[in-house]
Amino acid sequence: MPATEAVDPAQAAAQLAACVREAGVLALSMFGRPIKTWTKSGSSPVSEADIAVDRLLRERLTGDGSDVAWLSEESADDPARLTARYVWTVDPIDGTRAYLAGLPDWTVSAALVEDGRPIAACLYAPASEEFFVATAHKGATCNGATIATTTGNFITQARIAGPKRFLERLSAVAPPLTVMPRVRSLALRLARVAQGAFDAAIAGSNSHDWDLAAADLLVHEAGGALTSVAGGAVTYNRPVPQHEMLVAAGRDRHATLLELLRDERLAFS
Repeated sequence: MPATEAVDPAQAAAQLAACVREAGVLALSMFGRPIKTWTKSGSSPVSEADIAVDRLLRERLTGDGSDVAWLSEESADDPARLTARYVWTVDPIDGTRAYLAGLPDWTVSAALVEDGRPIAACLYAPASEEFFVATAHKGATCNGATIATTTGNFITQARIAGPKRFLERLSAVAPPLTVMPRVRSLALRLARVAQGAFDAAIAGSNSHDWDLAAADLLVHEAGGALTSVAGGAVTYNRPVPQHEMLVAAGRDRHATLLELLRDERLAFS
């Protein structure tokens, strides 16, 4: 699809769905098998499965001669993306540690970003057979069924997921919370908010575009919000694609959480 012309988000979502499903099948075929692994900067694990899925998605999404830019956790960053209107933003395997440990909470995550915001997104959790799709202004689905964030603004006993140390500190000053089990894929953690399985989720201050873009659109199209603690929308395709702490929840509960987190006692990093 030429980047010089406006892209139809629905067409982009359909293209993503086909590619991400194929990528998930590839990742699943290598899941639980002996594969080569190594570490990259920051002691983050990577495997031949990450690279194989990255290669497949890049070939499928950019191999038609389009000049849509590319940003992936497992590809060298091309500064040309910074002047592009459209950018494919991809995490071939989000939750590589879970993948390598034989645990089910890993995903293939991909989105099309236009002028800093996602307009089409797919998130596939092959081990649990969950396939999420979101299209700007068209809603979000899981396995074809419409999903929605939970309603209400209460915090007491709200089901919340996030970094363990943060939730421990939050629980010390907040009303009683229901801390949810750890989800190793950040994208899937946020998708749990979109589908109403969690009431809220926190992303720590080390997340990147590829962790967030697909899940961001899922949350918003499911009726929720994903923002910084200050309330600002997440902007993608910046020179450094890393983000501060983020909060996801249904809109009313999100507002309550932001008010709580802005308290000086909760100035967490």
